[in-house]
Order: sequence, then C-alpha cells, then structure tokens
Amino acid sequence: MSLRQRLAQLVGRLQEPQKVAHFQRLCGVHPPLSRSAVASADLREDEEEESPLSRDCRCRQRQPGACNDHQALGSDRNQCPAKPGGGGAPNGVRNGLATELGPASQPPAGVLRRNSLTGEEGELAHVSNWPLYYLFCFGTELGNELFYILFFPFWIWNLDALVGRRLVVIWVLVMYLGQCTKDIIRWPRPSSPPVVKLEVFYNSEYSMPSTHAMSGTAIPIAMVLLTYGRWQYPLIYGLILIPCWCSLVCLSRIYMGMHSILDIIAGFLYTILILAIFYPLVDLIDNFNQTHKYAPFIIIGLHLALGIFSFTLDTWSTSRGDTAEILGSGAGIACGSHVTYNMGLVLDPPLDMLPLVRPPITVTLCGKAILRILIGMLFVLLIRDTMKKITIPLACKIFKIPCDDIRRARQHMEVELPYRYITYGMVGFSITFLIPYIFFFIGIS
Repeated sequence: MSLRQRLAQLVGRLQEPQKVAHFQRLCGVHPPLSRSAVASADLREDEEEESPLSRDCRCRQRQPGACNDHQALGSDRNQCPAKPGGGGAPNGVRNGLATELGPASQPPAGVLRRNSLTGEEGELAHVSNWPLYYLFCFGTELGNELFYILFFPFWIWNLDALVGRRLVVIWVLVMYLGQCTKDIIRWPRPSSPPVVKLEVFYNSEYSMPSTHAMSGTAIPIAMVLLTYGRWQYPLIYGLILIPCWCSLVCLSRIYMGMHSILDIIAGFLYTILILAIFYPLVDLIDNFNQTHKYAPFIIIGLHLALGIFSFTLDTWSTSRGDTAEILGSGAGIACGSHVTYNMGLVLDPPLDMLPLVRPPITVTLCGKAILRILIGMLFVLLIRDTMKKITIPLACKIFKIPCDDIRRARQHMEVELPYRYITYGMVGFSITFLIPYIFFFIGIS
C-alpha cells in the first residue's frame, strides 16, 4: 500500500462518526432508548466498510434525505436536508426535535439549547458523568459569543488594551479564514446516529475545519506570545495554559457531537500555519489602525468587502451571520482604537517601562475592575439590542423583504450582513472608544 493510500485511509478513519460516538460513550453520553439499537449497530460497523468520505460523495449525488443507511421510514429525525434556500451540498446532519426522542421520563443532558435561526433543538441523552458534561459545556462556551463579548472587553478595560486589540486582530483573521475554508471544503458534520448531538447551534454550518478548535488554539498561544516579555511572569504559566485551554475546547467539540477527530486536528494545524504567517504582521496592523489618517475608511471598506465575499461562497447558514459578526466586531474595535488614540484617552506605556509589573491586588483595584465590567457590559448589551431593533426592520424596508418573520428575513444576505456588521461594529466601537470615554468621565479609567 502506497503512502498516499495510507494517508487516505487514515483520513477516512479520523472522520468516522463511530469514533466520535465511542468518545461520547467513554465520557458517559448515551443515546435515548429509541435509538440504542441503531447506535449499537453503527458502533459495531466493520472498519473495512466504505469511509464516510466516499459515502458522502455518493450522498451528494442523491436527493437530500437519502444519506442515511439506517434511516427509519417516516422519521424526520434521520433526514439529511439540503441547506435552506436551495443549492449547496447536503450537510449530512440528522437531528430531531426533542419530542421525538423517547419517553419524557428519560433524563436529558441539561437544558436543550435551541438554534434561534433554524429552530433546531439538541437531542435528549443519558448522561452518566455530569462533571465531564459541565466541564465540556464550559469548554465549548470558550468558543461562543458569550465568552468573546466578556473576554475581549475584560482585556481592553482591565488588563492591557494593546494586548486586547491585537488578540482581536488575530481572532478575526483566524475565524474569518476558518469560516471561509468551511464553505469551500463543504464537509458535513458527523452523522446522527450514531453520534448524539448535544448542541445544534452551529449545526447548519459545515464541519471542516473546526473553528472552535481554531479559536481555542489561537487565543491562548497569542496571549502568551503577546504578553511574555511585556509582562513579568514565569513562562511555565503560559506553557501550562496553552495545552489545557486548547485540549479542553477541542475535546468539547467531539463530546458535543459537532466535529470529527479529523476536523479538530485540521483546525489545530491550520491555526498554527496562520499564526506562523500572520503573527509577525500583527504589530504593523495595530499601529496602522491607530495612526494612519485614513485607517477608519480602509478598515470599514476592507471588512465589508471580506464579508460580501464570504457570503458568495455557499448557500445560507448560520456561518454567514457569524462571519459578518466577526468582521463587524473587528472593524468596530479597530476604528474605536483609532479615535481613542487620536484623542489621547488611552495611551500604551512607553517601551522603556517594559516589562510591566503586575500591580498589587487591592480592594480599590478589584472594585474599579468590577465596576468597569458591570457598567461596560450594561452599555454593550444596550447598544447591541438597540442596533438590532433598528437594523433588521431598516434592512427589510430598504431591500423590500417581508419582516413579519424575523428568522426567515435574516436568511437573506441583504438583511443578515448589514444587521450583524452594523450592530457588532457599533459594539466593537463602543468597547474601545465610547465606554472607555465613559470610564474617563466618571473617574474609573
């Protein structure tokens, strides 16, 4: 067997959903009784059977819904629907509503999380190891919006604005490339059954590579690269943080049933490649954003063009909105830093003060930090909700799209792109300019 054949065989094995299901069973996640027989049969499949890659190729040539060899007649749960709006390859995802999955007496895996755009819900499942369940729920949240909207402002307001800004630059770059690559490769999520889908929020997106794995790799590595030498702390702390953070996020995606092992490995390696190429340019990008005369116009135009390009890669899915949200946040934070720098509100410490020493932790220091987070988050949420209520109806009116069904309206690029881009652009701008100005005004900067 040639090296190429061996690599192809390895790739096929790493993409098998049975391996994801095995990991879930080892961690104490089991399918409901109504699926146990089917899942057991899937897990006993011979490794010599066709790989998921070849099966998926044939699936894409059939009609949507014909992708599952174990499909039960009349069961909507086992379908492989094509993406809404027509066109594009079927995503191979077969999730059902919670009401279809067995008796109500079966203990669910926590609260079922609903996808706000598609209406999908996670599956009921038996969980025998609750500490692992909550650990991996925390791990997967390290790649979700709630974490980002707390993490980046905390760095910018309380720790080090320069490190926070440059973390955002790296995050935007990594996530944008990851989302676009998904829509180019178009590999489906692990099929269910045998996998138990504990999360469906990103279920309408493609799988390869895992952008959770990419952000879970990029953020801790970038934190260490940006802070070591700028702040005084033992390097061993960073060397412990990187594998712990990265492995927790990566394993959580397999545990949730959202990615194959191959997706995780590819996301990790892809991130290392991106950091190796673009990290040396981060200092140049950040300085340009702050000091160039026409930086705001270039930033807004570039991010908007990248968003429009990404929307042309494939049919609608939740990744369209995520991409616009990422680009809007990055553009807003960059423009806000430009205004802040030119007004002299927040100045980075001079180079002769480096490395910086951690200030003593006092009640006053902690109190101001807590106040900044509480006040800042209040304004962030207020701005986000206000802009959402303005931009969606306005975009619907401009492009003559019915807005009586917000979920359906947001599946149009003409609505989703301006809503996400403008809303999160304003959120980013407020994080680096409006809210620090408020802190300065009330004396807690």
